[in-house]
Amino acid sequence: MQHSDSPEITFHHEAGGEEVIKKIIKTTVILSVITIIELGLGLTMYAIPLAAGLKLFIKGVIVILSLAKAFYIVGIFMHLGEELKNLIMTIVVPLLLFVWFIAAFLWEGDSWKNLRNTRGKSQPAVIQQAAPAEEAHH
Repeated sequence: MQHSDSPEITFHHEAGGEEVIKKIIKTTVILSVITIIELGLGLTMYAIPLAAGLKLFIKGVIVILSLAKAFYIVGIFMHLGEELKNLIMTIVVPLLLFVWFIAAFLWEGDSWKNLRNTRGKSQPAVIQQAAPAEEAHH
C-alpha cells in the first residue's frame, strides 16, 4: 500500500501548434541578440585600444551575458523553466558553488604565486673574489 501526501506534479508538452512555433522564434531571437551583443563587445575590445579598466568592464559584461544565455538555454531546451523550484535549486546551487570554488582556487593560486615571488626570493649569491695575493718576490 503506497500513500503519498502530495500528488505527483507533471507537465504535459504539446507537440506543434502556433504557441510552440512562437516560443521557438522568441528563443532564437533572444539568443541571437545576446550573441550579437557579445560579438560586438568582443570586436570592439579587439579593434579599438581601450583603457585597462574599460576592457575589464567589457569582459565582465560579456561574462554576465554568457551566463544569462546559458541559464536561458537550460530553462528552455532542458525544460527547467517549467520544473519545480526545488528541482531547479538542486541543479543551480551546486553549479554556482562549483563556479565559486574554481574562482576561489584561481584567486588563491594567484595570491600564493605573487607572495612567493615577492617575499620568498632568495638574494643573489654574492661572489667575492679573493684579493690578488701580493707576490712575495718583487
